[in-house]
Amino acid sequence: MLFAAILVLGIGTYTMRLGGVLLRERLTLSPALQRLLPMAAAALLAALAGTATLMAGSGFAGIARPAGVAVGALLAWRRAPFVVVVIAAAAVAALLRLAGVD
Repeated sequence: MLFAAILVLGIGTYTMRLGGVLLRERLTLSPALQRLLPMAAAALLAALAGTATLMAGSGFAGIARPAGVAVGALLAWRRAPFVVVVIAAAAVAALLRLAGVD
């Protein structure tokens, strides 16, 4: 059953991507919509990151995770190396949890 579900999802994904390639010439988008599409992708990514930062399952993730993400975002904004960003974010979250701040 699991193999069949994976196969169906794989075929569906492939046909959706193939449909975009095949229909590219037939579908015309307005210039306004073409300008909005990159912003929509960025908004979707920001919403996903915000949800992953603040939520754990169906409840609030606590203070430690958003604090770690904030430190990581600050270091990334200051152009720190990726390894430093990840380790600092994880360390802040771990230390806050160790201190009892969840």
